Amino acid sequence: MQNAKPDTAMPVSPNPGKGLKFLIIRFSSIGDIVLTSPVIRCLKQQVPEAVVHFLTKESFRSLVECNPYIDKVQVLGNSRELMMHQLQNEEYDYIIDLHHNLRTLRIKRALKGVPSFSFDKLNIEKWLLTVWKINRLPSIHIVDRYLKTVSSFGVVNDGKGLDYFYPSSAETKPEDLPASHRFGFVGIVIGAALNTKKMPVHKWKQLCAEIHFPIILLGGNEDRIQGEEIASADTIKIYNACGKFSLHESADLVKKANLIITHDTGLMHIAAAFKKRIISVWGNTVPAFGMGPYYGNAEIAHMTSEVEGLRCRPCSKIGYSQCPKKHFRCMEEQDTNAILQAVEKWVKQPS
Repeated sequence: MQNAKPDTAMPVSPNPGKGLKFLIIRFSSIGDIVLTSPVIRCLKQQVPEAVVHFLTKESFRSLVECNPYIDKVQVLGNSRELMMHQLQNEEYDYIIDLHHNLRTLRIKRALKGVPSFSFDKLNIEKWLLTVWKINRLPSIHIVDRYLKTVSSFGVVNDGKGLDYFYPSSAETKPEDLPASHRFGFVGIVIGAALNTKKMPVHKWKQLCAEIHFPIILLGGNEDRIQGEEIASADTIKIYNACGKFSLHESADLVKKANLIITHDTGLMHIAAAFKKRIISVWGNTVPAFGMGPYYGNAEIAHMTSEVEGLRCRPCSKIGYSQCPKKHFRCMEEQDTNAILQAVEKWVKQPS
């Protein structure tokens, strides 16, 4: 891996005689922040006396405040002036920009003289793939692209994969679940940020009807009604947990699941952090974007379910509220039989 070039000139010996002080920036969202965890860990463990601060939005503070490799969480608050004053007082040696947008550019400019490294978002390559279906994207996971930003400090990938930390108070108890689900279950993440990442309810109902094992549906409160519809097929076998648990509690359920079936979403990356077997279901987005389940050097069985050969796919690097072509073939044609076969193969095997 080549060393990343700094955005600005690096001083010869910043903060001589002391550990280097880093500000890592990633504002959102759940999955993207989880994917930064190897950078945080490797930087903290491999740079002597490194002091690591992490800047994110208030709504995502809980994702990083339990991370033992972060010395201080900085929050993007309502008062930009106050936030900038606080950041300037920290006297950072380096900025590691893992978000790389206009807002982070303003922060870097305000922290005058602090050298910064930014990760390459490959926007041109993504545009070529989504618009013209020309794939010029490198075969490299976003985690390794993130890690390039700290390569100049001698930091290398330790191969340990992702981290996800949460307080013991968020651990679910057996009585939080139906008795039928306390000795094992398949976790199915039905939520996603945008509808074109989500498999239709009737496809989930079809799949759940064929799975002969307890199922817990995972998602936010916004997924609760769809979860009720899916669970209505068999209210004993299928437990709708959408909206009933916090993010950390849902993460704990992911950790306890026998395996996870999920869309391209934050809980997929949390599942990878726990080294769970994952069946990832892809609609308008594609693993070629470098955002698939990441296990580091661990060899974990996982399956990618996607409808290949569609000329319209990928239609977006993020997603839409509805299929631009109106047919939604990337999800309507998902092979639920292949998913079922993987479930039957893995569900009773120890993780």
